[in-house]
Amino acid sequence: MSKFLDLGLKEPINKALMDLGYENPTVIQEKAIPQIISSKEDLKAFAQTGTGKTAAFSLPIIELADQTSLNTQAIILSPTRELAVQIGRNIEEFSKYLPNLKVATVYGGANIEEQIRKLKRGVQIVVGTPGRTVDLIKRRALKLGNVQWLVLDEADEMLNMGFKDELDQILEATPETKQTLLFSATFPREVEAIARNYMSNPAEITSGQKNQGSDNVSHEYYLVNERTRYPALKRVADLNPNIYAIVFCRTRRETQEVANNLIRDGYNADALHGDLSQGQRDGVMDKFRKKTIQILVATDVAARGLDVNNLTHVINHKLPDQIENYNHRSGRTGRAGNKGVSIALVTRKEQGRLRPIERILKKKFVHTPVPSGKEICQNQLFHLIDKVHNTEVNTEQINNFLPSIYEKLEDLSREELIQKFVSLEFNTFLSYYENAPDLNDLSSRDNSRGRSTNENMTRFFINLGRKDKLNPAKLIGLINDQNITDKIEIGAIDILDTFSFFEIDKNFEKETLDTFSTNNPDFNGRTVNIEITKSDRGGGRKPRRNGGGKFSGKRRSSDNRDRDNNKGGFGRRRNNDSSNNSSRRSNNKASAGFGRKRRRD
Repeated sequence: MSKFLDLGLKEPINKALMDLGYENPTVIQEKAIPQIISSKEDLKAFAQTGTGKTAAFSLPIIELADQTSLNTQAIILSPTRELAVQIGRNIEEFSKYLPNLKVATVYGGANIEEQIRKLKRGVQIVVGTPGRTVDLIKRRALKLGNVQWLVLDEADEMLNMGFKDELDQILEATPETKQTLLFSATFPREVEAIARNYMSNPAEITSGQKNQGSDNVSHEYYLVNERTRYPALKRVADLNPNIYAIVFCRTRRETQEVANNLIRDGYNADALHGDLSQGQRDGVMDKFRKKTIQILVATDVAARGLDVNNLTHVINHKLPDQIENYNHRSGRTGRAGNKGVSIALVTRKEQGRLRPIERILKKKFVHTPVPSGKEICQNQLFHLIDKVHNTEVNTEQINNFLPSIYEKLEDLSREELIQKFVSLEFNTFLSYYENAPDLNDLSSRDNSRGRSTNENMTRFFINLGRKDKLNPAKLIGLINDQNITDKIEIGAIDILDTFSFFEIDKNFEKETLDTFSTNNPDFNGRTVNIEITKSDRGGGRKPRRNGGGKFSGKRRSSDNRDRDNNKGGFGRRRNNDSSNNSSRRSNNKASAGFGRKRRRD
């Protein structure tokens, strides 16, 4: 195995890497670093999440950058603030023995004047989100005329988020002689299109097979219905007392609802999504890294760039709309040589969506029954016993109390003492699961059938489908292009052959219709028409239209669920710190569970 010393990096960089504990490069680093240092060819590089992509493109840039010049020589674009901040922090760590090398991280939600002042002082490397980068270019605070390297990190996600126009504007501000480096964990068709449009005869390197999942991650699925989806999520958490997980949801609304329910039921959980301020997001992530929060409920976009190596589980509360995003999600666990588990909660109608994911991963999902109350109690009980057995005893502190304790317990035998101890700590938990239903019994009709996928959303018909080359990312981009309102909530999307369905926050139902009518948009030369749908008697969908013609199609599973009102759970406790996050505002009180504390509001 080679070492960083063998890759041609200068001594100050190697010294910083040694300080960080890095000695042997990963496969993608071993391939990419010499390629970038020795060649001016454009490069597209595939590497699974958690394999060190940031070091693969930043170390050679640090090596080659001219520290005597204060011109911006490298621009690194990332889809989210969190990922940009992480990349900037990594570059500062790698270059700590190069005092003349400066990096600036620019993103929305932070003071733009402060960012402008830093740019004016001169930086060789800029890391930024597309929106803020374009803003700074327009203000003439960021000049890219001397850029030698343009890095597109997670380019597929930048397209999914509708940043194509921003990418075009940034490319126009950079010289044609630059070297373009595209790094991604997945390479769907949209990323290949970026390579064709923005790169010239790029070299290609891979770490593993394209879009294939990590060998350190096992993949399981639990069959649920909408009524049992949330209770099944709780049982996954209860079965694993030391769980440290991200729960992925599709929308901001769903993310906040799931987090609120978990907090209400006594779990150390919180939400991470785009509606939080930067300060709130930083606070949530700080607590998650410190494991004050054990379960982070997040959207795909918000979770990009999370630098957490010890996750035990990734849980897909709902499968992503784009199957490539499953690889991004599961890649959050099984990092740095650790093993991880990725779990998908799916209904029978969603079960078929696992097959294309399996083809991408080149792995099979294992059908795992939802844990029973008995299994959970057994796991939790032995976790308690192990915890007691491994507790260090400080005799100096308790010696003075031991004679009185022995005296009070002298009439109890060893067996009786153990029984009472276990009962004291465990009775509430046993009671909670005593008559727990079998969540694997899906024979009862799902109450969500025939209803809208989410009572807070309005479902729309659109006259475009797969034959028009429409996909979820393009549909989201089309909706965003209409500028209906800031941060509009887009729900479930169903792409069919000749037409499709999508959901919009029902509060903007009229605005959506009016805006599409006023803008009269077209897609690939075809006029776009949208209409509100309503249920027919057969549980299908048809648009509300004066002509009355029926349209039917597959409908995503309902987002409604019966909430489990039983509070409980062994080994769970509420956080004692207050937070600005709206999920902290629940006034429900935890009523049972070992080791849990009431939260101070």
